[in-house]
Amino acid sequence: MKIVKVGMPLVLVAALAACSGNAAESGGRTTITFSYLWSGPEGEAIEKLIAAFNAGQNKITVKGVSSPDTQKQLASMSSANGTFDISDNFGNTVGSWAAKGILAPLDDLLKGQGVDTGAFAPAAMDQMRHKGRTYALPIAVHTFQLVYNKKLLAAAGVEPPTTMDELAAAIPKLTKTDGKGAITQLGLGNPSLPTSITTLGYAFGGTWDGADPAPTPGDPGNLAALTFWQDNITKKYGADQVSAFKAGWGQYMSAQDPFYTGKVAMIIDGEWQAVSIPKNAPGLEWGVSPVPVARPDLDGTTQLTASTLFIPANSKHRQEAAAFLAYLVSESAARELSLALGNLPARTGLAGDPAYAKIANFDAWLAAMKSPKVRSLSSAPYAAEYAADLESAFDSVARGTATPGEAMAKVAGRASGYAKG
Repeated sequence: MKIVKVGMPLVLVAALAACSGNAAESGGRTTITFSYLWSGPEGEAIEKLIAAFNAGQNKITVKGVSSPDTQKQLASMSSANGTFDISDNFGNTVGSWAAKGILAPLDDLLKGQGVDTGAFAPAAMDQMRHKGRTYALPIAVHTFQLVYNKKLLAAAGVEPPTTMDELAAAIPKLTKTDGKGAITQLGLGNPSLPTSITTLGYAFGGTWDGADPAPTPGDPGNLAALTFWQDNITKKYGADQVSAFKAGWGQYMSAQDPFYTGKVAMIIDGEWQAVSIPKNAPGLEWGVSPVPVARPDLDGTTQLTASTLFIPANSKHRQEAAAFLAYLVSESAARELSLALGNLPARTGLAGDPAYAKIANFDAWLAAMKSPKVRSLSSAPYAAEYAADLESAFDSVARGTATPGEAMAKVAGRASGYAKG
C-alpha cells in the first residue's frame, strides 16, 4: 500500500529545537540509526517514513538499517557501544530487557516530546511498563481471529465454527487424505504455532501468567487447549502424516502459503492477512470470524500482541531518538505505517478511521481489539525465556512426543528458575 508523505506534528517540530547531539554533521544535524526488523515491502514503508521525517526538520538525520536479526539486535544492546539508537520488537520482551537494564526509561523523554501514553491501547501499554516505568511504546497491535476458506467450508457443508465442539466437528469434514492415509487437505493449520496455541488457551478459559503475574503453564484451560490440538489433529491423523504434509507447505504469506493454495481450510491468525491475501492470493474467497470458545461466557476472547519501539540504554542520542519515536507514533505516521503493514493501530483514536474500512475483513480484527475479553501475555522479566520454553513444549505436543501434561510440567519446572527481575 502506498505511503504518503506525513506532516510533522507541531509539538514535535518545536521539541526538535531543544535536542542536542554529540555527533552533529556539518549541516548542524545529528545522525541517529534506526535498526528495524522489517524487510521487503514493510522495510520500504519504513524508509518512506524516515525520508518524510528527515525532510520535515533540520536538526536530525535518521539512518534506517533493515536488520531482521534479533540476536544481533540483543548483542548490540548488551554491549558498551551500541550500533543503533532506536529499534523495534514485540511487547513480551519489554520486561526482560528492562530488568537487564538494556532499555532506556522513556517517561521523561516522552513527556518532553508531548506524547500522551493514554492514547494507546491499554492492553498494549500493560506490556510497555516495568516496575511502574515506561520502556517502550506500541507502534501497532495485533489480534487473532479464525480465518477460513469460504469455498472449502461450503463444499463440506460447514458453517464457520463458533464453539470448540463445532470446531472439533469441522476439522474432519475439512480434512482429506489419499488412499495411503497421506493428508492432502487439513481442516485447521497452524501458521504460527505458539500464538495459535496461546490464543486457544485463552479461548478455553486458561491463563498463561496468572494474576501476579507468574508463569501458569499447567492452568486447566491451557491443558484443555493442548489436548484439543493433540486429539483433533496429531492423534487423529498421525504425527508423521501431519509432519509430512507440513513439509510440503509453501512459505508463509507467499503465493504458495498452504492456506492461500487451499491445502489448509482454517487458520488462527492476525490482521496482516487482510493485506497479504489480496496481494498474494487475489482469487481466494475467504472470511473471518471470532475464535471459537469453550463456553458462552468466553465469547469474544482473543489474544493481543504489540509491535514496539524502544530506545536502548546505550544510545548516545536519546533525545534525538525520542523525537523520532514521537514522530513514528504520531497519528499521521502511525496511520500510514499500520496501513502499509496491514496492522491494527496502537492508538485507540484511530480505530474508527475510515482508511481501515477500505481493507476487506479488517473490521473483524478491529472489533476484536475492542473486546473486553482481549488477553495478552505478560511482559514480566521471565517473558522471553517463558515464550521460548512454551514454543518448544507446543512443538512436542504437536509432534506427539509429549502429552500436554508432560510438556507443561517441563515448562513449569524450568519456570522455577526464571529470573524474577
